[in-house]
Amino acid sequence: MAPALSTIQSNSWDLKHFVVDEGHGVKGLSDIGIQTLPKQYIQPPQEQITTSTILTEESIPVIDMSNSNDQMVADMICNAAEKWGFFQIINHGIPIQVFDNVKNATHRFYGLPAEEKKKYSKEESSTNNVRYGTSFSPQAEKALEWKDWLSLFYVSDEEAGAFWPSICRDEALEYMNKSEHVIKKLLEILMKRLNVTSIDETKESLLMGSTRINLNYYPKCPNPDLTIGTLIFGSTVPPIDGSLVINVGDALQILSNGRYKSIEHRVIANGNNNRVSVPIFVNPKPSDVIGPLPEVLQNGEKPIYKQLLYSEYVRHFFKKPHDGKETVDFAKVQ
Repeated sequence: MAPALSTIQSNSWDLKHFVVDEGHGVKGLSDIGIQTLPKQYIQPPQEQITTSTILTEESIPVIDMSNSNDQMVADMICNAAEKWGFFQIINHGIPIQVFDNVKNATHRFYGLPAEEKKKYSKEESSTNNVRYGTSFSPQAEKALEWKDWLSLFYVSDEEAGAFWPSICRDEALEYMNKSEHVIKKLLEILMKRLNVTSIDETKESLLMGSTRINLNYYPKCPNPDLTIGTLIFGSTVPPIDGSLVINVGDALQILSNGRYKSIEHRVIANGNNNRVSVPIFVNPKPSDVIGPLPEVLQNGEKPIYKQLLYSEYVRHFFKKPHDGKETVDFAKVQ
């Protein structure tokens, strides 16, 4: 049973128990109509996002992928990865219906009762490859993030069929499968700038050895200026129907020896509407050793980053709260 609004506003109510332990998430807080952001979600002043922290004069590059073999398109992609660390693509070939399907499926999942969603939490999930949760690391964070998430690590269609929530499984798989050719094309272009002329089996493992898809939910927030959704770009991202926002990840920054930039991004909480995002994360296999690629260093460039097991890097990333881009410094040569 959801607590009464008067109880929520008192000090006696256990917010963590309701949000985390019972599986209601921040959607549960929004659904019961809280009027004031709980103190646990108020970010320190230096972490709050205001208009002064966003570069409103320029927006990230929007790149037309309809002729992806054109050298001008390749140059735009690589230049954006070097300068910005993220960019938007249009005319990429993924049908807009695929986006609509997975967004609708995300809303369906978060419309489930808390006890149903909680079956996929760390404590109750029957596999490590499916996780439902809220914020980023509630046990470690000083201020919680206004976000719920479902993380689906892909192993095989059979494994997904057995363990992914049926209410969103087919749509998530469709989105992931339809995106594969775009991911491969972008990586092929980015690698050529790094003197990697072909992506062999070893390189393919490093670049896209593992895939994870997240279904993120950001409910309407009573005081959106005081909190954040997750790890806002440092500039405006104009919404374009059917576009995709592409981010350079930490692994690619390390592999490129810092040439491509993994940039921190946050989602501004919204005071008027619920919203979802469905990112696909393409990473090395956990057993891969990552470091600057030999092709990047072949002309005598000094390595900025050391060689390390990717699973070790991931453990370091998830054992603490978000801390901007300090995490990638973990991999730097001392």
